[in-house]
Amino acid sequence: MSDSLRDQLLKAGFAPLPKADNRPKPQQRSGQGRPQGQANARPQGKPSGKPGRAHAGRPPSPPREKGEIDLAKAYALRDRTEREQREREQREAEQRAREKRERKQKLTALLQVQGAALNDGGADIPRHFPHTNKIRRIYVTAEQLPRLNGGELAVVQLAGRYLLVTRETGLAAQAIDPDALVLLCDPQAPAPEDDIPADLVW
Repeated sequence: MSDSLRDQLLKAGFAPLPKADNRPKPQQRSGQGRPQGQANARPQGKPSGKPGRAHAGRPPSPPREKGEIDLAKAYALRDRTEREQREREQREAEQRAREKRERKQKLTALLQVQGAALNDGGADIPRHFPHTNKIRRIYVTAEQLPRLNGGELAVVQLAGRYLLVTRETGLAAQAIDPDALVLLCDPQAPAPEDDIPADLVW
């Protein structure tokens, strides 16, 4: 029994186990184990070296689509049309104002002539007539009333005043400004449907 357990196992035919190599292995050097040609490859996603010409300066803007170009042209055309319309309306308004001033000057020159206005300061008979959707009146004398109702005299307006003038002066004022003549009776006109005489004094 002096033999050890190891010697007894060897005699029984059991081979000894190889001793494990517990020594630390050296670390694998960088680059080993990589396929040929990839040892010096750079990681993806990182820029390589200096930027090329394609990246130099400002990048070119993407081309605009046809629909965007047509829409821009439509906006430009609309703006130009609206601007031209405003300018045209302004010119027309200025033209109307200029013509109105000229008519007023001619009308004033016509009615300010000595004896053109026949208004009598002592007149006490009101003669009513419609004008601008309202009932207006002018004072006349007993001699002027039948002449006004007979169409020999007329009423014109100048600067907010109603002036009694001859028929000829009234027609001349109407030729200058159609709105200036506010009353010129026609003795041949039929009677109104309400049977109210035009020369009614009230």
